[in-house]
Amino acid sequence: TPRDSFQDAALLLVAHGSTLNAGSAAPTYQHARTLRRQAVFAQVTEAFLQQDPPLAGALRRIAEPRIFVAPVFISEGWFTETVIPSVLELPRHPNGTLRRSHTRGTQALHYCRPVGSHPGMTRVLQARAAQVTLLGSLKNPPPPAQTTLLIAGHGTSYSPASRTAIERQVSLLRDTGRYGQVEGIFLEEPPTIADAWHIARLPHIVLVPFFISDGLHTQEDIPEMLGEPRDSIRRRLAAGMPTWINPTCRHGKHLWCAPAIGTDPLLSEVILERVREASTPAPSMP
Repeated sequence: TPRDSFQDAALLLVAHGSTLNAGSAAPTYQHARTLRRQAVFAQVTEAFLQQDPPLAGALRRIAEPRIFVAPVFISEGWFTETVIPSVLELPRHPNGTLRRSHTRGTQALHYCRPVGSHPGMTRVLQARAAQVTLLGSLKNPPPPAQTTLLIAGHGTSYSPASRTAIERQVSLLRDTGRYGQVEGIFLEEPPTIADAWHIARLPHIVLVPFFISDGLHTQEDIPEMLGEPRDSIRRRLAAGMPTWINPTCRHGKHLWCAPAIGTDPLLSEVILERVREASTPAPSMP
């Protein structure tokens, strides 16, 4: 896509947000700043479902003739397929699927697919895994062929798409042949994060949380499920220290735990790729 193709367009990044965890919005603000610096769009702004600024208000303040709405979510689900489309007043095709391009008054609105379900997330996960092993206490990073890469997701019976996004990435990462073993593990479904030590067949383990932001799950739930005492986790949090020490050795294996993928710089490019997709006219449906 030529650089000036979006000079008449605004990009609106939409994330979940949280009134309880100030860090929840950090990845969205980070990528908005990056994309503003690139000057690809006439305007780049942020909106949230659970904190200010709200989506409806942010939308009203955009004057550009084209608006691209990019959901900064991991997978298709209730928020991306129902909540956000409702605020955007997106119509549906006769078969129930969303019309992702829609005219609102004098503006053309294009609704992108979630960043987390893009195939380019494989690059993001690989980058996270490589980075975290360089920060541990061992002199040399472990050879990938002797490493089990674990992609940790939420998983829930209420949203099968949550698991599907993880399983797709596991398949893509296995196809690269870089790691000796690649598996998906979950907070709320088997195999669980607590099973990590037993699932991994190799002496080194790298766990990458497939979450947008660091918070309760990555800072507390995952370390506790991996065997860290709750009291120790709380003391480290209170002191502003990491709740997991890289690498930690247990059961004869070294395990590195990466930060959530949402702040990885490569995510900004994935957002742009989602916009490029949305700007391409879809084939007409009956």
